[in-house]
Amino acid sequence: MVKILLNGARGRMGQAIQAIAAAEEVEIVAAIDMGDDPVPGLKECEVAIDFSFHEATAPLAKLCAEYGKPLVIGTTGHTPEEKEAVAEYTAQIPMVWAGNFSTGVNLLFYLVGKAAKILGREYHPELIEMHHCHKKDAPSGTAEHLLEIIRAARGLTPEQEMHGRKGLVGERPDDEIGVHALRGGDVVGDHTVMFAGPGERIELTHKASDRRIFAQGALRAAHWVVGKPIGLYRIEDVLGLRD
Repeated sequence: MVKILLNGARGRMGQAIQAIAAAEEVEIVAAIDMGDDPVPGLKECEVAIDFSFHEATAPLAKLCAEYGKPLVIGTTGHTPEEKEAVAEYTAQIPMVWAGNFSTGVNLLFYLVGKAAKILGREYHPELIEMHHCHKKDAPSGTAEHLLEIIRAARGLTPEQEMHGRKGLVGERPDDEIGVHALRGGDVVGDHTVMFAGPGERIELTHKASDRRIFAQGALRAAHWVVGKPIGLYRIEDVLGLRD
């Protein structure tokens, strides 16, 4: 049994993790949330998992570094400055940081990267994501990572993304990524990347119907990261999807 400190225990993902913890051979020694002191739990745990709020991740990472505990981060919506602050601690502890811990979504990441490299500039990438009405950040962390993958494959920059379209925007340039965030109902998470080319269209889609898939992936990452060398890891490392 791996001993875990869970930050964000009262949130949707925190509750999902607690519901399956015993079946996944982990013991949650501290289930904390906003206003709770993580130090007692850090003294007992082998690894911390963060599914809280973007402002809380860096302070937790700092404490994990002080106590020498690995950290698994599933929180999304960090500002560039917050990301930089968290990343500093990857020089002191092993850290798995992912916007989505689903095995299927990470296979989607892999396939989108392959498609973006193989298909020419005339195959225009458009990303559509949908989540429940309570989600606060847009695009989602998963969508942000898909954008990173497409940009890297195509040699594009964030300035070449078009987030929604309205009015006389002109013809679509080849070197653009369309991004569309939909919100409503109780949708757990849908992501589609479309490559629209001359005479054909390729669509790669993942639809989640149960948060359990993300919880299982996060706990798999927690098992995996214990004992790993210091550094930053992706869920692709956990799943063996690195080329």
